[in-house]
This record gives sequence, C-alpha cells and structure tokens, in this order.
Amino acid sequence: MAIERRREAGGGVRPLPEENGSVPGAAGGILSAAVPPGPAPASASGAEIQAVPVPPPPPAACSPLLLDYDGSVLPFLGGLGGRYQRTLVLLTWVPALFIGFSKFSDSFLLDQPDFWCREADGQGNWSGSLAPSHSNRSGGNSSFFPPPGLPSPAGGNASECDCHEWHYRIRAGLVQNVVSKWDLVCDSAWKVHIAKFSLLVGLIFGHLITGCIADWVGRRPVLLFSVIFILIFGLTVALSVNVTMFSTLRFFEGFCLAGIVLSLYALRIELCPPGHRFMITMVASFIEMAGQFLMPGLAALCRDWQVLQAVIICPFLLMLFYWVIFPESLRWLMATQQFEASKELILQFTHKNRMNTESDIKGVVPELEKEITRRPKKVCIVKVVGTRNLWKNIVVLCVNSLTGYGIHHCFAKSMMGHEGKMAITHNFYADYYTMAGIALASCLAMCPVVGFLGRRGGLLLFMILTALASLLQLGLLNLIGKYSQLPDSGMSDSVKDKFSTAFSIVGMFSSHAVGSLSVFFCAEITPTVIRGGGLGLVLASAGFGRLTAPIMELHNQKGYFLHHVIFACCTLICIICILLLPESKNQNLPENIPDGEHYTRQPLLPHKKGEQPLLLTNSELKDYSGLHDSAAVSDGISENTTANGMKSM
Repeated sequence: MAIERRREAGGGVRPLPEENGSVPGAAGGILSAAVPPGPAPASASGAEIQAVPVPPPPPAACSPLLLDYDGSVLPFLGGLGGRYQRTLVLLTWVPALFIGFSKFSDSFLLDQPDFWCREADGQGNWSGSLAPSHSNRSGGNSSFFPPPGLPSPAGGNASECDCHEWHYRIRAGLVQNVVSKWDLVCDSAWKVHIAKFSLLVGLIFGHLITGCIADWVGRRPVLLFSVIFILIFGLTVALSVNVTMFSTLRFFEGFCLAGIVLSLYALRIELCPPGHRFMITMVASFIEMAGQFLMPGLAALCRDWQVLQAVIICPFLLMLFYWVIFPESLRWLMATQQFEASKELILQFTHKNRMNTESDIKGVVPELEKEITRRPKKVCIVKVVGTRNLWKNIVVLCVNSLTGYGIHHCFAKSMMGHEGKMAITHNFYADYYTMAGIALASCLAMCPVVGFLGRRGGLLLFMILTALASLLQLGLLNLIGKYSQLPDSGMSDSVKDKFSTAFSIVGMFSSHAVGSLSVFFCAEITPTVIRGGGLGLVLASAGFGRLTAPIMELHNQKGYFLHHVIFACCTLICIICILLLPESKNQNLPENIPDGEHYTRQPLLPHKKGEQPLLLTNSELKDYSGLHDSAAVSDGISENTTANGMKSM
C-alpha cells in the first residue's frame, strides 16, 4: 500500500539508475542519484523522500614511507654509523654485566655447604658428628631431606638430624650464606629449593607482564621503573630476617630483573640495522657471561651473603641516569603512529649526530608533518591469535626455547652424575667454570654458524645435535651398560661414564645455542607493535625450562629418566617445526601485524638457477591478491584475456 501511494504521489514509477549512477529527470535531464543528507523538500502532494545517510569515509592509510623504518628512517639517521646510535647501543651493553651477576647469584647465595653437628661431651669438649646427608654428598651435589610426605634418603632418620648447633664448610667462597644463616638442612632443606623457585617464577611472571606493558606504554618506562623497584626489593633482600621474607623478596627481584632484561633486549634489536642485529646481541651475551665468570671472585671478596647481595644490586643505581640520557624506541613510536613524539626524537637524533635535515632525500620529515595529527594505534599481544602464520611462528619458537633450556638441565645432571657420583671433578669452582665454559663455547660457535646458515639453518643444526646427543645417551648407553655386565664383554663402567660425559657436553653445548637462538629469532620475526609481548612469551618459556632444575632437585632426582625421555621426544618434534619457520637474516624487521604475516616460509636451500621455486615470494603473492576481486567484475574483460592480463590461446 505504501508503495502504491508513493507511486501516485510521484506520478509514476521512479526510473532505475543507469550504469553511471544517475537517473533521468522529468524534462529529459539528468538528476544525480546522490542525495545530500538532511530533509528533502516536500512534493506537491505532501510526500517526503527520505535521504540515505552517507557513511563517513574510512581513515586514510598511513604513509608507507613512515612504516618502512629500516628502508627510509634508519638510513636518514645514519644507521649504526651515527655517534648517538652507537652511544645508545653501548648503554644497552653495560647493564648486561649486572644482569649476569644477578642471574647466577643463586649458585652462591643458596649453595649447599658441607655440614656436621657439633656436640659437647660431659667435660665441655666439642666433638663433630657427621650429618647423614653428608655421607650421601659428592663434590657439589647434596642429597637433601625432602619436605614432609616425601621419602627420606637411604641411611637417614630424624634422630640423626636432632642437633642444636650445625657447623658448615661453604665451598662457594663465602663465610656465610642463606643456608648456613637459617640452618636450611635436614628437614628444612626443601626451603632452599623454594627460594630457588622464587627467583625463576618471578622472572617468568615478569617477562609475561612487562612484555605486554612495554607494547602499551613503551620500552623506556618499563626499563626505568624496573630499575627503581629492583633497587628497592634487591637491597631489602639483604635485610631479610627469615627465609620466607628472603624468598618473597627474591620473587619481586626476579620480576623487576625480567623487565630490565626484556626492555634492553627489545631496545637493542630496534636500534640496529638488519646486518648488525645478531652481532650486537651476541656482544651483550658475552658481557653477561663475563658477569658469570667474575661472580666467584666477587663472592670471595664479599665473604658474606648480605654484602654480596648488596654489591650485586648497587650497580643498578647507575641506570637511574637512563631517565635523562636514554630515549624511547623511535621504531616503536613510528610503528604505533605516535608521530608527534617521533618528530621530536628525530630532531634529537639529527642534533646529536650533527646532521643536516636537508640530507633527507626521501622526505621523511615532510611526510611526518603531514601525519602528525594521526591518533596512536597500540596493539596487544592477544591480537596475534587472529593471525594465520604469526602465532604459529611464535608458538614454535616458544617450544624450542622450553626444550633447549629444559633438556640442558638433563645433560648437566648426567655429566655431574645424578646417582650421587661426580663424573667430572669434586671441586665447586671447576664444576662452575666447566658449565660457564661450555656456554661460552656455544655462543662462540653460534656466530659463524648463524652467519653462514642463517637463523633457521643454525637453529635446525643445533637442534639436530641436541636430539642426537639425547637419543644416543638414552639408547646407546643403556646398550653399553647391558654388555658391560657380561663377563667376556671387555667393557667396564668407565667406558659408559666417558661416553655419558661426551654426550652430555655436546648436548649442553647445542641446547644452550638452541635456547639463545630461539629468543633472538622470536625478537626478529615478531612485529614491533607486539615485540614486547612476543619476547615475553619466549623468555617465559625459557624460564619454565630452567624451572625443571629445582623441581627435580626437590624430588631428589626422582623421575629423572622420564624427564629426559620427554624432552628428547620434544627435540624430534622441534626439528620438524623449525622447517616451517621463515628466514629473517638480513631482512627488515616487521613493524605491524600484516608485515609479520608476510614472513612466509622459504626453501631451506636456495633453488638452482633457472629452476622454478615451488613457493612464491611475497612480491609474487601480491600479484594475485586481487584475483577474486577481479573475477567479480570481469564482465568488461574479453573472454580471451585472463585475470592477470595474459591472452589465452
């Protein structure tokens, strides 16, 4: 009925629009079909024509010149050749030494000393009585009394731990540590492992939370607030009155240390051009290992655990000056479209480097002034769930990191002897420097391997070595053990121990490289807008791998073989998954999530000249991006022409 009334009021049926979007008028003219918003004038019969509201135009896309940081902005600032950039890179290296001190402090603060009970006879003379756990000790590994509910070690009972005064001999260069201060032996030995948990769990939660915060508020605020709070909590640890207070404060110290590690790692990656990212990161790793090597000497100088804790934390006071001298990441500001702050920082870079803005050939600054009113666009790591390739790459690298650091403990325990006999030495310093030397050799080997094979090829090689060492240790050594029991075999247990030591060293060497390279790889393929969250995930996975060490010690190495078998199976899965990763060597860092999605898998080996690759590159994929759209409007295309413009036969 309403349609008929409109037809009568309008004097007939409204003609259909023509192909050009207009309708013929009453006098043969052309009446535009687009009606401006607002009430239409009434017709002679009083009928009103309702206007169709025009939707607001979508916001214009940001200039691709500003989003191409490695191709336009970084060359304009001089790359790594600028004096200001080199100074900032140096400032990211210096705290790595303090981080190395903090990460390896547990080996000294919570080292299990040799201990025995001192009792007085009737005449007032003191006599030493060896504790039952001492008889189960060898070198540096104690057999601790577990918490209530777990079985006690063989040969020990509660009456032998009934002592009023314990005497300790600490091997780690200290006169007193946390264990000797609060007598964390026998029935209280489990509290030592809880104290070790606290730092690692704090690191895990710190990586996850500070990573998300760094993507939202920036790298610089996370770094500076983490420094302030680690000074507060770290110095308070030295004033702890009991082990509960010590463990709680160590959790918060680890949380703040995670914020420093993550923000410095992201800043270091985002400062460097593609050709220098790996070496700049490896230099920071070497400086951190220098802290590991210097830690025994520092402990020997301090002599007391409280002084050692204060000496480890006090150097972070120097980082308070970073509030004045260290700027926000320019790459993150550009990626999140904070162009007003980006312009100020670019002018600061040019002033510090004594550059002339007239050298801006590509016109970065004029383009920046055009986009300066654009609203910032910040992204959370949860957005990665809706992607197709990016979330898979991050998950694969998280599993690699977890496997690398988790199985590293299995090899270390196998080398040191998890049944209670030391396979290498009986000296704390020799054991400590053996572990540190293997880590140093691993980092030294990573440099040429990654430089020659790339990130994916190097990670695959080290993971294959880890899997081979693990499988040979689990399978071949059991076979050797069976044959050595035969009277005519000619094999002894020493042969098995030598093979076990060799495989353990190879496994520790390669698994350390797997863990370190997984973290670096994830930092490269994760877009700038969510790089903090991606780094937080892979570093938290590494923390979970390290957490297996105190868990196994808490249970007195029960389930050690199953633990090793599970991680050995994970290495085989990781080898397959690594083939799905892209190669990021000499590639620009992705700035936003679409850029991260374009990181697709390439062949592991380059194809021969003249051979057609099976996988298309990103530029070739873009040629087919509008294939479906062109098919929908292909009425105007002749039948003998294909969608990409090539004529058919």
